[in-house]
Order: sequence, then C-alpha cells, then structure tokens
Amino acid sequence: MTTKHRFRNKYRLEVREDDHPPMHVHLVGGNIDVLIDLDTLICQGSMPRGLRDDVLEWITANRNELIQEWKKWHP
Repeated sequence: MTTKHRFRNKYRLEVREDDHPPMHVHLVGGNIDVLIDLDTLICQGSMPRGLRDDVLEWITANRNELIQEWKKWHP
C-alpha cells in the first residue's frame, strides 16, 4: 500500500497494490475506512463533512497522479 497524503495527522489516503476494480483509493485512520471511486468520487463509508470536503478537494486536484499510481499497480 502507498500512502499518498495525510489529513489532520490522523487519516491516510492510500492506493493499495493488490486491490480490486474499479479504480479507487482508501481513506483510513481512527474509526474511518472509506473507499473513494476515482472516476465518480462516490464514497463508500462515512466521514465527517469537513474531512470529506478536504479529501475530495485534494483528490480532485491530484486525480491524474492517483490514476497513474493505480494503473502502475493494476495493469
């Protein structure tokens, strides 16, 4: 697994090497374990609204890099 970014020194955004389609990332930490689809930005799982806004903003700004990372591990 590759940690791509940390939020609030508690949560990690990860791309997992041995994972399943569709292209997605995981936000984990504390009691949060959320899967976020890189195409639609739909979140499976819940997180506080303020954190959700921060995470989706960061993913949107870095989506191309995340997609490249996903494709590197899932040819």
